[in-house]
Amino acid sequence: MSQFWNLIFGAIIILLLVSGFFDYIEWKFNIIAIIAAVLLWLVSIYNSLVAWRFRAREAWADIDVQLKRRYDLIPNLVETVKGYAVHEKEAFENVTKARSQALSAQSIHDKEAADNMVTSALKSIFAIAEAYPQLRAVESFVKLQEELADTENKIQAARRFYNGNVMEYNTKIETVPANLVAKFFNFQKKEFFELESESEREPVKVKF
Repeated sequence: MSQFWNLIFGAIIILLLVSGFFDYIEWKFNIIAIIAAVLLWLVSIYNSLVAWRFRAREAWADIDVQLKRRYDLIPNLVETVKGYAVHEKEAFENVTKARSQALSAQSIHDKEAADNMVTSALKSIFAIAEAYPQLRAVESFVKLQEELADTENKIQAARRFYNGNVMEYNTKIETVPANLVAKFFNFQKKEFFELESESEREPVKVKF
């Protein structure tokens, strides 16, 4: 809606100029009026860009919260499965290492790569767990399954919401006339938070 009103405001200014409306006002007031109108228009565009940038940041914060929740569940998951599959040392080390890298990642690109590693490592853990039917009767493991399933769904929803906001923001800063304001005030394109391959687009299966 903000983009719509920016276009309407710009169109009104152009129509007033073309119509000769300002011919009825002294030239010195014409200049002041035109400058004021243009400034108001630019401020409107700037505020619109700031608002969309904030929405993208807010959406990213939601992803961050859900990812942290997911990483916090991993140690308990590893300990539970380890009690039944102590010989699967490599798989446990891989998921622990992936979690550590994910927690220390800073940029969106690094977090994306680290989260892909966590997803792959978690799939290995649940593949191992499938070989131990007795785990299904362990209350702590069942609870972890439910919490991870809920977290996975929230991550997918947060990812879609974030990417939608980023697409809108990136489109705005590349569209005339907002791109002029964006360039002047150094608005930068934001990265999408995506998965690397089609196989990784499937959520981790945590139900047996």
